[in-house]
Formats: sequence, C-alpha cells, structure tokens
Amino acid sequence: MLDPEGADAHQDDLIKRVRDLVETGGGTWRSHDAWGRRRLAYPIAKKAEGVYHLVVFEAPAETLDEISRVLKIDDAVMRHMATKHIEGSKTSAPRDETPMPAAAAAPAAAAAPAPVTVPAEYEAVPAEPEEEE
Repeated sequence: MLDPEGADAHQDDLIKRVRDLVETGGGTWRSHDAWGRRRLAYPIAKKAEGVYHLVVFEAPAETLDEISRVLKIDDAVMRHMATKHIEGSKTSAPRDETPMPAAAAAPAAAAAPAPVTVPAEYEAVPAEPEEEE
C-alpha cells in the first residue's frame, strides 16, 4: 500500500525496483495488479486513503528479505505484507463499480422455498400421553 500523495512516477519506479530485485535474486515475476486508490479502515500516518498494488512472484527467502528491507525504508510505502500464494488460487482486486445482477439484487425472501420431503422412517411418531399419578 503506497502513499496516495506520492507521484505516480515514483510508484512505477518502486514496482520496477521490486521486479528487478525478484529477477536478479533468482526469482520469477508472475504478475502485477494495480488495485488503485482505496479508502482505509483507519487512518495511517494521518491519511485516509492508500494506493494498493498486488505483486505475485516466486523468490528465495533472501530475496524476500531484501524486498522487505527496501520497502521498509521507502517513505512512500505505508504498509506491505508478503503471503504464500496457493497455486491455482486467484486473487483479484475488489471492484466497486461492478453492477450487481438483477437476480442477485432481489431479496432472498421473495423466492419461494422448495418443498421438503421427509422419508417415512424419519416422520414424527405421535407421543404417548403421559400417565398421571
């Protein structure tokens, strides 16, 4: 997550530097997805927004340590986090502008519930009346 007040050129340079570190460290660059400016859940350094970037790469532990060191000393980086990517999983940016389909927008209560059938062996057996003493 980068400082929204930072120059776009500096953000591009920072992403390029991370890519160079991955490739020179023996890693493989997979993808970069610029999620864009997002409102934060709480202010960080008196800023209410941040610019999110998702980078996916494979690299040795030493390269990841170097990337983390570089990101920590850059003032434009508000937060960073490295996680293990599970092969086959897909991570995409949350899109606010995606319209909700009309069928999904309708409340669930409006749909008629499907009838439920209970097998005979599970049907309720009438309780025997209790004896009074």
